[in-house]
Amino acid sequence: MSDCSNGTTALGASKPATEEVKSDSEESIMAQESPKNSAAEIPVTSNGEVDNSHEHGFNRCTRQIISEKLGRGSRTVDLELEAQIDILRDNKKKYENILRLAQTLSTQLFQMVHTQKQLGDAFADLSLKSLELHEEFGYNADTQKLLAKNGETLLGAINFFIASVNTLVNKTIEDTLMTVKQYESARIEYDAYRTDLEELNLGPRDANTLPKIEQSQHLFQAHKEKYDKMRNDVSIKLKFLEENKVKVLHNQLVLFHNAIAAYFAGNQKQLEQTLKQFHIKLKTPGVDAPSWLEEQ
Repeated sequence: MSDCSNGTTALGASKPATEEVKSDSEESIMAQESPKNSAAEIPVTSNGEVDNSHEHGFNRCTRQIISEKLGRGSRTVDLELEAQIDILRDNKKKYENILRLAQTLSTQLFQMVHTQKQLGDAFADLSLKSLELHEEFGYNADTQKLLAKNGETLLGAINFFIASVNTLVNKTIEDTLMTVKQYESARIEYDAYRTDLEELNLGPRDANTLPKIEQSQHLFQAHKEKYDKMRNDVSIKLKFLEENKVKVLHNQLVLFHNAIAAYFAGNQKQLEQTLKQFHIKLKTPGVDAPSWLEEQ
């Protein structure tokens, strides 16, 4: 586990303004129980020494984060990579907005199609019972049923668009952002150990400090290699993500445009052809069977 994996979370959590004051009796009980509990909780190494490396790593990263927030500490910056990450996060928010609006459109279209089907049935019923208006009710019934059918076809295209964009945003992009978070954690660790090494190198060099400098150099090198690896991983993922994103959105935007244009132009043939082009099949096996919309 990363030394800094819990550091950023701890800083973001809210803390009570005041500490609870314990009574003398509670302190006495805690003092009696503390030897038993502490012996079980403090980890030790194989030679019997206290193992506090994780605690030191956590404190080191926490100190680095606080120092950066206060503007006192230096941080390693890859301007090109961080610009790409900022663009990705901004685009994700915009794609999420498109997704919400498309889902709203789908819901509203579903309600309209459902109403058109009911209206068509009502017109058809009156066509049979009103001989003097049989023809007028009849072609209104046919019109509403045709609109409902085309609406179902358009709804199939819109829902396919929603599913594809949802996969892109909440799976593909989110997976890349998880790697970005690991990269950012590795960057904090690297800077924390770099700062430690720089401070030691500024001090005296003697029998006591040389082993510490050597150990610090070793830790710094290990975290530099980790940071370089994570930076390379992020760069590769961002490259493949961009290629995949362009391909997916190109196809989905063409689908969305062609389906919407054909529907509002009343071009039923073009609307059905658009769905065939993108291999979208509606779940409507027959006229009298439950429609794909009703199964949702």
